[in-house]
Amino acid sequence: MGFLAVFALLALMLAIYFLPPVHERLAWRVASLRSQMFYFFNPPGEVLFSPAQQEEMGVIATGTITASMPQETLTLEALLTPTASVSSTPTVTLTPTITPTAIPDAFSLSGVLHEYQKMNNCGPVTLSMALSYWGWVGDQDVTRPWLRPHQDDRNTMPEEMVAAVKAHTDLEALVRSGGDTNLIKQFIAAGFPVIVERDMGDVRPDENWTGHFGVVTGYDDAQGRLILQDSYIMADYPLSYAEHNQYWRAFNHVYVVIYPPDRTHEVLSILGPQADENNNYQHAADQAREAINELQGRDLFFAWFNLGTSLVNLGDYIGAAQAYDHAYDVVYPTIPSAARPWRMTWYQTGPYEAYYFTERYQDVINLATFTIVNTGVEEIEETWLWRGRARLALGDEPGAIEDFRTALKFHPGWDEALSELQHLGVHP
Repeated sequence: MGFLAVFALLALMLAIYFLPPVHERLAWRVASLRSQMFYFFNPPGEVLFSPAQQEEMGVIATGTITASMPQETLTLEALLTPTASVSSTPTVTLTPTITPTAIPDAFSLSGVLHEYQKMNNCGPVTLSMALSYWGWVGDQDVTRPWLRPHQDDRNTMPEEMVAAVKAHTDLEALVRSGGDTNLIKQFIAAGFPVIVERDMGDVRPDENWTGHFGVVTGYDDAQGRLILQDSYIMADYPLSYAEHNQYWRAFNHVYVVIYPPDRTHEVLSILGPQADENNNYQHAADQAREAINELQGRDLFFAWFNLGTSLVNLGDYIGAAQAYDHAYDVVYPTIPSAARPWRMTWYQTGPYEAYYFTERYQDVINLATFTIVNTGVEEIEETWLWRGRARLALGDEPGAIEDFRTALKFHPGWDEALSELQHLGVHP
């Protein structure tokens, strides 16, 4: 076979590969193979991120940054006692109008249309499944542009789901953290499916750690399990209470509830005091502290990370930075390299915020670069945004502009990145 014939054959194969029906089925396999090859030669779990500016915390804690903090922060000694509490700034209390009644031992909701996910489309397909319960007509091809304007964007945040529901439907939605099995059961029994984010240890225990969404639509106390509509595994996927709680921990037990506006009072009633966001953040922080006293290994890393995330939400950036320092510098190195959750900052940006708002800009840059280079993935716009902010704070305006533009490349039209460039008087 001559050179021109080989070239023509390759061109034909490439053209067939990019036909939408073929590409949808094969692209994820090609991407998976490429990733496996990269990780084989560059094992990401063997690389450590060590915060370099911990010694500056004492200076920061007594510096002018404190004046700009939303609330009083903890001292180092107070934080490192996991049972310590954070006094949060009170917000307007949302008083529930209905007291939840006793729930049955088993309950299941019907009406969620199951879909299997397309490549990197776990978030959009989970949202479309949850919306289908409320009569919304559409699928993941509709929700993907809402959440992932760039085809290769690696992650959807729960907060992005809530914003999309409010912007594109006539439904309401909220996100809370620090959830538990009993709370999920109350929502299910009241007729509300619950979106949860967990790691995939139940499905891919021998592969690199990764996150995943699902819609909980049922539970059964006799069998001790939840029923999830899972876009990767199957419809009506059974998962034990214990396993779900373990895998849920990696994401601070976060959950999203979608509901019609005229049923708002029911949702707030089930939430009770946690209808108030600050109360919820405090509850999640307390939950993390309890876990810190009970866990070890990778689960202990998640507990410290969750404490940091909840303290960020409470505006206690110094306390949060200390929690993340402990997670990364003390606990993470003790985890076997193959089990290390090196994708954490694909999904959660709390460490960037904590280090940025305590003026530890170099740690932001180091962690962001670690995330981009070590994982071999660039399509994580939040990481580029925070690195750009830190570079700008250190006077590297050209580098910051480059990072903000990269963030926009992977999330076209993203307001946060656009705003940063506009403040610099730079065209995207």
